[in-house]
Order: sequence, then structure tokens, then C-alpha cells
Amino acid sequence: MSAPVGIDELLERVRAGYTRVDAREAYAASRAGALLVDIRYQALRERDGLIPGALVVERNELEWRLDPRGSHRLPDATSHDLRVVVICNEGYASSLAAASLHALGLHRATDLTGGFQAWKTAGLPVTPPSPARGHLPAAAGGV
Repeated sequence: MSAPVGIDELLERVRAGYTRVDAREAYAASRAGALLVDIRYQALRERDGLIPGALVVERNELEWRLDPRGSHRLPDATSHDLRVVVICNEGYASSLAAASLHALGLHRATDLTGGFQAWKTAGLPVTPPSPARGHLPAAAGGV
């Protein structure tokens, strides 16, 4: 049995298996047909807004929804050649999610370095949260 691996080492290992993209590259990829997949939980989407055109898939459903051979797949999950850019809040959980998609054979899956926050900081399109939803306290974070 091998020694336990900490999360930092695990992230380093999985990220070595594919090329991550920055916000501008993710935007260009989406314009070229890549599927942007927002895995942030609802509270963060309500607090910070959405990326127009991104598919929202909760992290716990990601593999079931994007497996092209799965019985619960989304209509967008058409092929193992699908280019997928996974987006979380800051670019940590999305790395693990992209690695999981690779394990399912989605060999062109990647994630956004810096997550949604990097997208927003780059000045890329964001649909703001609805004022009717209210605001969450600043302590509501997440990866």
C-alpha cells in the first residue's frame, strides 16, 4: 500500500495529466464550440452570477451528465471527443472534476485556472445575480 497523498500533491498529479486554460483561452474555446461547465454550487452562482452559455451541472452529477455512454447524460454529451472546460469558483475542485472526466474517456476535458473568479477578473461576460435572490454574506466561499 502506498503512502497517503495530501490534496496539494493530488492536485499537482492530476493537473500534470492535461493542459489547463486561462480565462481568455476558455472564452476562445467556448466560441470555437467547447462546452463550458459550471460546477459551482447554487449559493455561489446566486452570489456572483453566471457565465452566459455555460452549462450548469452540480459537481455531484457531473460524471453522470457528461458520460456520452451514460443513461443520464445531457444532450450536449455527444462524444468522448467533446471539448469540456470545467469551471468552479477558484480552480481547485474543477481540476479534480476534469481528471474524473478524463477517467471516463473525455480526453479533451480541462479546467479553468482560477475558476469563475479569474473569468470575472478578466472582464469576460457575466450575467449578474438577480437582485430578488438576495445577497449572501462575504464569508460564503468555496472552491
